Amino acid sequence: MHPLLAYLRRFVPALTDAEWELLAGAVRPCHLGRGQHFVQAGEYRPEIALVLQGNCRLYYLRPSGEERTTYFFFENHLLGDYPSCLSGQPSQLNIQALTDTDLVVFDYAVLRRLYDECPAYERFGRILAEYHLLGTDARLVEQLMLSPEERYQALLASGKTKILERIPQHLVANYLGVTPVSLSRIRARVARGE
Repeated sequence: MHPLLAYLRRFVPALTDAEWELLAGAVRPCHLGRGQHFVQAGEYRPEIALVLQGNCRLYYLRPSGEERTTYFFFENHLLGDYPSCLSGQPSQLNIQALTDTDLVVFDYAVLRRLYDECPAYERFGRILAEYHLLGTDARLVEQLMLSPEERYQALLASGKTKILERIPQHLVANYLGVTPVSLSRIRARVARGE
């Protein structure tokens, strides 16, 4: 089974093979080398991709030039600049491959057309938007309501072990909104049970 079809069926189990074929012809492979960007701030790339292998990060550049990592993508994650796809405006975010990464990509316009033509895709879009909203809201609550140590403990408890196992510590620190030195101290305190 095509990995994108398996992904779609996680959200819409009743998606038929004939409905899949409506999208399958628009899907193409894409490879990003380590450090290469899928999209950068100021660009317009109205495409959606599924990660087959590798990992990427989503980050923003503050006016000072400081990077703020807000999300990591691993295998079987859908990625893209959804706000840009919806608004038609250039991106405000960056998605960068942290390792050599293989994706399958399709134009957002194809999906948008399928929303009108096929109820299964419209259902997929709605469920995906709800899923995205829940994730964004949870991340916002973490950043606004939890201390850095509480954010680290929440990460440990979340089951998001791929972040801790596969992402460099300086980027984990950036994701948590702390310096690498602060993360080291937090990790030591948590390990001691303080």
